[in-house]
Amino acid sequence: MYDSKNGLWIAHSADGPLSIIGKMANRHGLIAGATGTGKTVTLQVMAETFCQAGVPCFMADMKGDLSGISQPGRINGFIEKRMAEFGIENPQFQSCPVRFYDVFGQQGHPLRCTVSQMGLLSRILGLNDTQEGVLNIVFRIADERGLLILDIKDLRSMLNYSLEHASEYSSTYGNIAPASVGAIQRSILALESEGADLFFGEPSFDIQDLLACEGGKGVMSVLAADKLMLKPKLYSTFLLWLLSELYVTLPEVGDLDLPKLVFFFDEAHMLFDDTPKALADKIEQV
Repeated sequence: MYDSKNGLWIAHSADGPLSIIGKMANRHGLIAGATGTGKTVTLQVMAETFCQAGVPCFMADMKGDLSGISQPGRINGFIEKRMAEFGIENPQFQSCPVRFYDVFGQQGHPLRCTVSQMGLLSRILGLNDTQEGVLNIVFRIADERGLLILDIKDLRSMLNYSLEHASEYSSTYGNIAPASVGAIQRSILALESEGADLFFGEPSFDIQDLLACEGGKGVMSVLAADKLMLKPKLYSTFLLWLLSELYVTLPEVGDLDLPKLVFFFDEAHMLFDDTPKALADKIEQV
């Protein structure tokens, strides 16, 4: 529950409800504790409170634990015991409006972006300065020829075309070395092996869809990450794109009474272990 006076309800104690002030939700937070102490349940409760306050949330669901917020709760023995402890009578169970997403398009709406939209692609591919320069030349050639690089196949075709016509462009843009093109192709292959061919393409996801509300409630966007977490390079690519899009699209608004969008990363220690520097820098910037 939420009200402007008491803030966002997140828990209950012997002394009554525990809440946080709406403005403080604009800060970063950490839910920590030993296994089985209720971290995920706390995340769910906070997400439901934001939902009721009209604040949409994005949640990376690592184990399929978060989908339950799409259904109203029901009375059971445990709930009855807690109701008696806290003096709660006749609870009104509600569900949250939920949209499910999946980079692989299996457990929810597919999330895609085009290769041309992907900023910092060279850093995700782990290219050195020379290879990055060649990749920039390839995009410049495509732009001049009015060619769109939408997916992995398009990028491969443009790399091959640029190498075949290297003599025509070297005097203008610099050397397009076969070794550099080969290194880029190998990096693309490594990313593609994790499923990048499913992520790169059309139609591109509209970032504004994450800011939706329905019936005065914030929409909960749940990302199926159980398989995605096993593909760290693809996961990093997706998050880098998503955070970059948010950074470019959303205005800087200062300290609002409530946040416009809340991100929850369940099992964050698994997600951000060995995070590529490009992603870590973007997280810090955003």
